[in-house]
Amino acid sequence: MADINAYEGPVEAGFGDYVALLKPRVMSLVVFTAFVGLWIAPQPVNPFVGFCAVLFIALGGGASGALNMWYDADIDAVMKRTSGRPVPAGRVAPGEALGLGIALSGLSVMMLGLAANWFAAGFLAFTIFFYAVVYTIWLKRSTPQNIVIGGAAGAFPPMIGWACATGGIGIESLLMFALIFFWTPPHFWALALFMKDDYSKAGVPMLTVTHGRKVTRRHIFLYTLVLAPFAIWLGFTSVGGPIYLGVSAVLNLLFIAGGWRILHRTEEQAQADAYRVEKRYFRLSLYYLFLHFLALLVQHSVGGW
Repeated sequence: MADINAYEGPVEAGFGDYVALLKPRVMSLVVFTAFVGLWIAPQPVNPFVGFCAVLFIALGGGASGALNMWYDADIDAVMKRTSGRPVPAGRVAPGEALGLGIALSGLSVMMLGLAANWFAAGFLAFTIFFYAVVYTIWLKRSTPQNIVIGGAAGAFPPMIGWACATGGIGIESLLMFALIFFWTPPHFWALALFMKDDYSKAGVPMLTVTHGRKVTRRHIFLYTLVLAPFAIWLGFTSVGGPIYLGVSAVLNLLFIAGGWRILHRTEEQAQADAYRVEKRYFRLSLYYLFLHFLALLVQHSVGGW
């Protein structure tokens, strides 16, 4: 954990640095999937209430990001991908990141309870706790299953959105959770393959570090096979329909084919073409998730089964 007492003080921090603490790129995924979960739920929601609910879910996601950056400042400083973040770069003090994370956590949970319902607010509080404590403080540094179990935190937002509208949980929201949960490991393992030695330098027991790249490639392919049935199953629920099923079928065929190509590549081949296939698969994974949830929105607008 970052040593707050050893911190010598920040360079001049700008507004953008505090925004960066909230991990806006990650938050954009939180906002979009939470919005979809809320919008396609069977109970209609007042547009203003819906806007407020998504806003407070986004703040909760940002709070998780700030708490993560506070605790992970030491390993972020070692990794090339994260060394420019506000805390390890010295632009924001660790205590400020911690204070912002705690303040936004309390504000987001309280306001979501007032705007929507307290079940959804409690769900948001649990999600923040899971990401900040279970994943960041415990799993990330202790097990190669860190991204597998910890991926649940990123899979909760559509369930929270659904809960804002319905006050509960349904099979549809559970399948949206499963879609993100099983998508997360191959997405991050593909990144780990071409990030080279970042995780080993930081002492993070990512699967590529503890079990090797060949095992990681095998796990990526296996997870694409596990993921596909859940993605397709969602198409046969009340929020699904022919448009979603068509999109999902194409995306899963592409995802499985990409995993198959990664499985049959050696490190020598990957290094020779600068991990071109792995990088392409990582980009595909981003489109995979976005297009699935976009298809749910489109299907909802035209009607399902």
